[in-house]
Amino acid sequence: MTDKVQVRIWHEASGQLLAEGPRGWGITPFEGNYYIRKKYLVANLFRNTPIPGLCPYKGLYHWLNLVLPGGHREDMLAWRYLIPNPLIPFMAFRIGLPGNHPALRYETR
Repeated sequence: MTDKVQVRIWHEASGQLLAEGPRGWGITPFEGNYYIRKKYLVANLFRNTPIPGLCPYKGLYHWLNLVLPGGHREDMLAWRYLIPNPLIPFMAFRIGLPGNHPALRYETR
């Protein structure tokens, strides 16, 4: 039997759990960021913005705001690749979160 490492991602100020799941295909660490499959997001708290971005080798993305119950917002905290590089499939259509943002806390067990 193998133990899987579980990742939990919290919003530090509110204590709101944002994502929880297995490290690997579920929550993928890459270049200091975390890419999260939809099924491992605890709640639908990310909202689209009209602000696009382009990474020369990852693809076209747009920024997402985190909107918490009670109205607290973290603007442009996350992103989602809409036209991702097909050679990097674990980023396609997933929520990306920065691994070093002061508003987030990461826990592995």
